[in-house]
Amino acid sequence: MNILVIGSGGREHTIVWKLNKSNKVDQIYCAPGNAGTGFHGENIEISDTDADGLLQFAKSKDIDLTIVGPEAPLMEGVVDQFEEAGLAIFGPTKAGAQLEGSKVFAKNFMAENNIPTADFAVCDNQEQVKKGVEDKKFPYVLKVDGLAAGKGVFIIKNSADLEHAIKTIYKKNKFGEAANQVLIEDFQTGEELSVFAVTDGRDYVVLHPAQDHKQVYDGDKGPNTGGMGAYAPAPLGTPGIIKKTEEQVIKPTLKGMRDRGTPYKGVLYCGLMIDENGNPSVLEFNARFGDPEAQVIVPTIESGFVDLLESVAQGKLKKNNFKLIDKYATCVVMASGGYPVDYEKEKIITGLDKLENSESLIFLAGVRKENAKFLTNGGRVLSVVCFGDDLKESISKTYQNIEKINFDKAHYRTDIGAKGLK
Repeated sequence: MNILVIGSGGREHTIVWKLNKSNKVDQIYCAPGNAGTGFHGENIEISDTDADGLLQFAKSKDIDLTIVGPEAPLMEGVVDQFEEAGLAIFGPTKAGAQLEGSKVFAKNFMAENNIPTADFAVCDNQEQVKKGVEDKKFPYVLKVDGLAAGKGVFIIKNSADLEHAIKTIYKKNKFGEAANQVLIEDFQTGEELSVFAVTDGRDYVVLHPAQDHKQVYDGDKGPNTGGMGAYAPAPLGTPGIIKKTEEQVIKPTLKGMRDRGTPYKGVLYCGLMIDENGNPSVLEFNARFGDPEAQVIVPTIESGFVDLLESVAQGKLKKNNFKLIDKYATCVVMASGGYPVDYEKEKIITGLDKLENSESLIFLAGVRKENAKFLTNGGRVLSVVCFGDDLKESISKTYQNIEKINFDKAHYRTDIGAKGLK
C-alpha cells in the first residue's frame, strides 16, 4: 500500500511511525510532515489545507489510503474532495467535522439527541455575552464557536476573568471569525476523560481512554495550550464509565449524524467530564486523533491499525484483527519557553541521540533538521513516550528519559499522570 498522511505535528509523526511497522505498507508520504515523519517516510511540501494539491499528489502516486491528522483540512472538506474523486480517505466529511468545527452546532446537536452536556446559551455579539452573564454565578465558561487551537475556552471565576475574556475575544479580536458566536456554558465539576471511538458511521471500536493536560504549568495553572502531555489507559475510564459513554454519547451521536444524512466516519473523540457518580457529560467533540493523546493511544494499539483505518475509509469496519496492548503509556511534551504566547525558534536540540536505543519513543512536532542538527520550529517541540506495566512505571520512565533532552528555555510539566495515580 501507498499511504499519504496529512499534517505536520507530533500526532502525524506517531501515525507515520505506527504505519511504518506494518508489512502491508510499501511507501508513506507526509504532507507537509516534519523532521520526525521524514525518518519513516517522504515529506512532501504541500500545505495540509491545500486540498487540490493533496488530491493531485494522491492521484499521481497511486495512493491507496489517505489519513487526515489535523482538524483544519477536515473542516475545509478535504475528505469530501477525495471521496468525490473515488479515493479512500480516513476522516469525517465537512458535515461530520462540524462536531468539532462549530461548538454551537455540537451543543445544539447534543440537545436535539439527548446527549448529556452542560446547559448553554448562544451569543452573537459582545452585548449579548454581557447581558447573558449578568445573573450567572461564578464559575462559568465562555467558548468561541470555531477552531481556536485549544485556546478558545475561558473559565470565568471572577469579574477580572470576564473582562480578560471579553477583551481577548472582542477587543483584540484574537479568534477572528471563530468568535462570530460565543457560548456561555455552565461550569461542570468532576474529572476529565478522553474516549476515542474509531467508526465507519455505524459500527465502532473504542481505544484506550486517555487524560490530557491542557494548561501550560503544573497543577493545571496558566493558559490553555494544545496539550502538554497525556497518559493511557486512564484509570478513570473504568469499564462501567466506558459502557455509559457508549450508550449515552457514542451510539446516539452516530445515530444522530446518520439521521441527518451525514454519517460520521473516522475518529470520534469524546472529551468528557465524569462527575462524582461516574456519569459522563460531553465537554467537547473532536473529529480526529488528539495531540498529544495520539502519542499514547496509537502506540497502545497492538495490531490491526492499518486494517482498521482502511476499513473505515471503505465504509465497512473490520474488527477481527484489532487488539490493544496491556500496557500503560505516558507522554510528556517539551515546549519552547514562553509557549503558548511568545516563544523563540531555532534553538539547537541536544540529547536525542541518547535515546536512540532506549525503550522510549520520541515524536517530533515543531522541529526541523538542518544538516545534522535538529532545531526548534514551533511551540510544542517534541513528545517523549514510555510504557510501563503500571502507570507509575510509565511515568517514571518518561521523566527519566525526558531529562536527557535539552534546548534553550525548554519547558515541560512535571506532573503528567499524577491525577491517574490518585
